[in-house]
Amino acid sequence: MTYARNKALGTFGERIAADHLESLGMVVLARNWTCRFGEVDIVARDGATLVICEVKTRTSTRHGGPFEAVTGHKAARLRRLAMHWLEVHDVDPPSVRIDVVSVVVPPRGAPVVARIAGVA
Repeated sequence: MTYARNKALGTFGERIAADHLESLGMVVLARNWTCRFGEVDIVARDGATLVICEVKTRTSTRHGGPFEAVTGHKAARLRRLAMHWLEVHDVDPPSVRIDVVSVVVPPRGAPVVARIAGVA
C-alpha cells in the first residue's frame, strides 16, 4: 500500500471513529492534535472524563487486528501525550481515560467499528 493510500485510509478511519464516539454521546474536542511527543488522533469528552483516543484502521485482519497494534510502548506514549494535552490546555478533569477504536474497512460493505475503553 502506498503512503498516500495509507494516509487516506487513516483519515477515513478517524472520521468513522469520531462519528462513532459522537453516536455514543461523546463530544470530540480535537482531532490530530500534535505536539513534540507525537500525535493524538482524537481528544473527546465523555461526561466529565477526558478521553484520549487512538484510532487503528485496517482493510483486513489477515496480519492481526487493529487492537494488536497498541503495544505497551504505544500505551505509555499515549499516557505521556494525555498529560501534555492537559498541561497545554490547562484543564484538570476528574478523570482521564485512554481508548482505542478499531476500524476495519472490508472490500465490500460497511466499516466495522469496535472500541476498547480504558486501555491504559
